[in-house]
Parts: sequence; structure tokens; C-alpha cells
Amino acid sequence: MRFVIIGAGRVGLRTARVLQEEGHEVTLVERDAAKADRARDQGYTVVEGDGSRETILEEAGIGEADAVGALTGDLNVNFAACMIGKHLGARTVLRIDEDYREEIYRKYAAEVDEIVYPERLGAIGAKNALLGGDIRAIADIAQNLQVVELTVTDEAPIRGYSISELQLPANATVLAFGKAEGSLGIPTPDESLENGDRIVVLADFDVLDAVRKLVVGDASRAAAGGVS
Repeated sequence: MRFVIIGAGRVGLRTARVLQEEGHEVTLVERDAAKADRARDQGYTVVEGDGSRETILEEAGIGEADAVGALTGDLNVNFAACMIGKHLGARTVLRIDEDYREEIYRKYAAEVDEIVYPERLGAIGAKNALLGGDIRAIADIAQNLQVVELTVTDEAPIRGYSISELQLPANATVLAFGKAEGSLGIPTPDESLENGDRIVVLADFDVLDAVRKLVVGDASRAAAGGVS
């Protein structure tokens, strides 16, 4: 697949690296000369210029792109690039910073295919380190949804139950399950939940603390802040 990434900063370069490693064709657009040169030195194809200008995006091949990732720190540039990409039939991904207002988020969410906010994803990594090994945030899906991986402990109220007997809160659902020494997969109803087993759950932020108490059973840590 072909991708055009607007912005060769930290987020743009990391995204480009992952895509290229998977065999995709990536072109970066960057208006800062130093950043553009740095990206070229790392082997990326770079078009130097303003990513909100259609002529620059056309030079980057946006007309043939499967998707556009507008990943600069400038929301106006990102939105303009997405609108151009949308007009040309590309999938559009818009970066928006963590300090957005909800009404602004809603406005942009209706215009693009996907919104990402890397600062929040960075916070997930820090949160994982603070929480330790029993629960690991994987991704924020929306403002109120998160995917988490939890490890069953000896103190877990659900230990010894089967998947079919697991009763999570209404706004939570099991996505995947893996035995302690196995890989994650689609859960089967008769699987028994034992110490060290892992469960991947999609849950509303409001019920994450309750989910943690069921699966991990560490009430003291949950009371100290949960995973929200």
C-alpha cells in the first residue's frame, strides 16, 4: 500500500518506520528543512513543503495514496491535508493533541476516518510502567473506550471460573484470551481462568476499575487510581 505522511517529527517518523518495515511505500511531507534532511538521511522519501498545500501533496503522490496520515503538531495543517486527501479518495488519519476540547474533537471526528492523539498513547506507556505487570493498556479506541490486557492473579475473584461463567460489567467485553504460557486467541467458553492467564478486554473507562478488581483482584492498587 502507498501512504503519505504529513510531518517528519517524532510521530511521523515512527509511523513511517513501522509502515516501511511492513513493506509499504511511504512518502513524508515536511516543511522544516532540518527535519526533512534528517528524514532523508534515514532513507525516507521526503517532499519538502507545507503539507496543507495541494500542490505539495500532489508532488508527494497523494492522488495515488491509499491513506494520508496528517501527523504534524499543527491541527490546521493536519485538517487541511486530510480534506485534500478525502477529496482524492484516500483514507484520512488526523493527529489531534491531548488538550483538545470535546466539541472540537466531535467536529473533526465527523470529517475524517480516524483521529489519533499520540500524547495520550504515550501516557499509556507510562501508565503501564506505573501499574506493573498485572494490567497493560493497549490502545485508546475512543474518548471513552480502551483496550486492556489483564493477567489473572491468585487473588482474582474469577480464578477457577470458565470464560462462559465470566460476568463482566455491561460496558466491557472479552476480545481475546491466552493461557499463561500460550499465545492470545479467540476465547472458547470452556477455557478455565487460572493464575497467569491473560484476558484482553474492550471496556468503557467508567468500568475499567471494576474489570480490574474482577480479573486482577488487587483492590488496594485499584483504589489508588485504577487504570483510567
